[in-house]
Amino acid sequence: MVPPAGTRRPLGVDDVEIGGGPFGRWQRINREAGIALGRERMESSGVLSNLRWAAGEGDGPYRGYRFQDSDLYKLLEAVAWEHGRDPDGSYRAFVAESAALLARAQRADGYLNSHYQTVKPDRVFAELEHSHEMYCAGHLFQAAVAAVRTGCGEEAGEELLAVARRFADHLVDVFLTGGHGGHGGLDGHAEVETALVELYRLTGHRPYLDLAAGLVDARGKGLVAEVGTGPLYAQDHLPVREAGTPVGHAVRQLYLDAGVVDVAVETGDASLLESSVRRWEDMVATKTSVTGGHGSRHDGEAFGERYELPPDRAYNESCAAVASVHWSWRLFLATGHGRYTDLIERTLYNAFAASTSADGTRFFYVNPLQRRTDLVEDAYLGRRREWFACACCPPNIMRLVSSLGHYVATADDDGLSVHQYVPGLIRAGAITLAVETDYPWDGRIVFTVREAPGTVRTLRLRIPAWSATGELTPGPDGYAAIRRAWRPGDTFTLDLDMSPRLVHPHRRIDALRGCVAVERGPLVYCFEQADQDADVEDLALEPCTPLRVVDRPDPLGLPGIGRTVLIEADAVRLPPAPPAGLPYSTLPAGPSTAARPGTRTTATAIPYHQWDNRDGGAMRVWIPLAQGRTP
Repeated sequence: MVPPAGTRRPLGVDDVEIGGGPFGRWQRINREAGIALGRERMESSGVLSNLRWAAGEGDGPYRGYRFQDSDLYKLLEAVAWEHGRDPDGSYRAFVAESAALLARAQRADGYLNSHYQTVKPDRVFAELEHSHEMYCAGHLFQAAVAAVRTGCGEEAGEELLAVARRFADHLVDVFLTGGHGGHGGLDGHAEVETALVELYRLTGHRPYLDLAAGLVDARGKGLVAEVGTGPLYAQDHLPVREAGTPVGHAVRQLYLDAGVVDVAVETGDASLLESSVRRWEDMVATKTSVTGGHGSRHDGEAFGERYELPPDRAYNESCAAVASVHWSWRLFLATGHGRYTDLIERTLYNAFAASTSADGTRFFYVNPLQRRTDLVEDAYLGRRREWFACACCPPNIMRLVSSLGHYVATADDDGLSVHQYVPGLIRAGAITLAVETDYPWDGRIVFTVREAPGTVRTLRLRIPAWSATGELTPGPDGYAAIRRAWRPGDTFTLDLDMSPRLVHPHRRIDALRGCVAVERGPLVYCFEQADQDADVEDLALEPCTPLRVVDRPDPLGLPGIGRTVLIEADAVRLPPAPPAGLPYSTLPAGPSTAARPGTRTTATAIPYHQWDNRDGGAMRVWIPLAQGRTP
């Protein structure tokens, strides 16, 4: 049975204060550099001029992709969450000015999309397979919900919500109740489903939930027109309840399943929730990179087959990391199981964190696990870039960073659960908890009760799957429970095992056979050329090497990157590739080749999320393990 909505309650924007650590640094840099960059790009990329044209205040031409409006909506959501964390008059003004422009651009019937209003007014809702009209609407709805929930200026938030509701009402009229000719159809890019449920939760207007449920049930019925990518691409191959594994465009699938969980919880639909759990479990077991990234194929930015996880061709789009967090969070709220918050941690500290440069002004669209020395790819795979023509990722990153506090803890009728360990304050009703830690560099987390009701309450602490069991033993849900009558001044400590470890891939992952990765705590490590004495592509780790922790308070000579911990391992410098002839031989080669005398060396690994902040050289997460070498 689906638990009733609200059994596990997310905390409000004011209930979690992040006081430091990587989360705190990311939020500070996002506020100081990222959002400022985003606001400038709304003008220079054409997003605002497109909307002015739609409002009759300019002459065009239209600039950018047909879904360009969504860049503004994501940034508005980021600004709203930032305003909620630390009120800022300029943020309030930006929301107000944007809401006013959107209101002027919006058609009388509620429709809003600058591309179709200016370039193809006769094709509204006629190209849903690739138009992104509902996708853009979804991001508008989420921005409006954030603006209202954070009190982003009563007038500004209410005006943005009014714009969003007029568009949502139009979608209901067109796609649910049959008005305006009773259009049928389904947006090729899922996202509006989860946004409609959020809008329903804010307003209580049932048609928004009914439309979201109808769109979820419409998948797999051939409503997405064929555009040469096949039905898998837009998850239109099977009804949602029958689909057993994530397929197609990774971001679309992940957003769709976030909406599936939202609809299931609000309607009490157990079979719908079970289908999403089934897909999540299959994805984690067979289609997830060690960094928590998703999407193994550049073709279609897509999930591949089971165990198709190439390190060098991994796509792992930054937007997929955001969407993965959204889906896993909803599954946790619905089920209470720690495996979902474990994946959130893995994704946040690795696939997601790597998407942004140390100074917060450059971004990865794609997050591979290996870069070769002779990389000859386009700009999406080279160095991080300040912006992209298709700029879906930067403002998406900004909105998640601004809202990181939402994923730290939840409340319930029995007490408080802590999911992510960051220094700061957590307020949940009558309980206020102070957290001191240098996580993820140190596994010691100290909790001090600042306020408590004096009655018996349960505090639940997630014990990560990577940590050996210590004094606190997790239950079947992955959480250790401490139940007592808490009083101000009570202190307790959680010590997590931060021993570095070698990780071996599943035998079916052909691209990784014979390789290992290095992890410590929640962090995945990588070997970047700048730290090696030998060519990183010729290194192999000794099979029984100890992993040595090297604390670097001044990491890598890079300002702004924060603290880091390096890991050193004994390695072998393998013989170089032959200068001519085919790269094949009847003799064993590669990591199984006996090392020549004097070829021992040390390999140094840095946290994956800190790579590509120096020279743009080669990098690899998965490194060969030397086998059968002679002394």
